[in-house]
Amino acid sequence: MKKKVLSKTLLWDLSLLLVAMVWGGGFVITKNALEVITPLYFLSIRFMIAGIIMAIIFLPKLKKASRKDIKNSCIVGIFLSLGFITQTFGANLTTPAKSSFITGLNVVLVPFIMIMFTKRFPGKKSVITALIAFFGLSLISVNEQLIIGAGDFLTFLCAIFYAFHIVSIGYYANKTDAMVLATIQVLFVAVVCTILAIIFEPFPVLSGISIWSGILYSALLSTLAAFLIQNLAQRNTPSTHAAIILSLESVFGALASVLFWNELLTIKIIIGCLLIFVAIIINEVDFAALLSKNNYKDEISKI
Repeated sequence: MKKKVLSKTLLWDLSLLLVAMVWGGGFVITKNALEVITPLYFLSIRFMIAGIIMAIIFLPKLKKASRKDIKNSCIVGIFLSLGFITQTFGANLTTPAKSSFITGLNVVLVPFIMIMFTKRFPGKKSVITALIAFFGLSLISVNEQLIIGAGDFLTFLCAIFYAFHIVSIGYYANKTDAMVLATIQVLFVAVVCTILAIIFEPFPVLSGISIWSGILYSALLSTLAAFLIQNLAQRNTPSTHAAIILSLESVFGALASVLFWNELLTIKIIIGCLLIFVAIIINEVDFAALLSKNNYKDEISKI
């Protein structure tokens, strides 16, 4: 029986690893797509495809959604929209490796955003990991003239908005059905980006492998499939495992950038990326609980 439980845990851990790989590879896919399509139209089409499919899948739940559910989902959608817009514009001005690691800073920022809601100091560990992460960010982003690149700055704003997004989901998760919350916020991003694209960008020529491979990868894999796998997996695997595995997104993003985008990583950038990754791991993992055999057994028993 114990072997079956562990094999099931391993299966879901591997599923989360697949999600991290898909998200990591998405930084290169997005970068390539943005060479032939404008950012807002890219997001518009990506989220419209994912949102429509999700709406069809979860239509029975959406029919039961109240006005309050819709309001809560739209509030969360605002932060998700701002996060993706700044990330995508940032990705157009920086490298996939930098984009992936700077985006990962949202994990470190969450405890500080929570101060606004809890009025409590986040703790020594959060402060230490924040200092480590920001030092890593400075190594990645600040040039010899002590100026941070525009793309890196936009991606850092993205990390802040993603942190707000995570906190807002935690706040509304117990007030709105998870699938309703997810579907409406994805559709919200689609609508916002479509309106902004029509106003500010020329209509794109939607032809070519680069455009559609990027759009379909982002819509079907990075958004739809990864979201469904993540939600199923995190119901069936210990939270400490999920935190560590999903944080590998930034590592896969850097590897994909080197292998498929021919990015050259300097020693300074590598050290910066490692510092951010270490900060994410330290921030996410409760080492005291992880080292407790009794706690681990309790988590396994919940599966």
